[in-house]
Amino acid sequence: MSSADEGPHRTYERTWADIETMLEAAEAKQHEWKDWFERCREAGDRDGMKDAARNHKALEGVIKTLRWTLGEVGVSSPLT
Repeated sequence: MSSADEGPHRTYERTWADIETMLEAAEAKQHEWKDWFERCREAGDRDGMKDAARNHKALEGVIKTLRWTLGEVGVSSPLT
């Protein structure tokens, strides 16, 4: 059996503080994408708007997953 068949090797070494830091970084990056979208909209850059919207939306999933991982009240499973 190859190592690929065994699945990922997980160390479970992340701390709650690590996850909180990652959440803060994701929220900050999402805010940057929103600002970028607005700048592109003002400049009439439709391709830039598409990129910004796609990345902003992707970070919604990341943020919800991290909040769920932290057990934030009111956050349902990211798969629902």
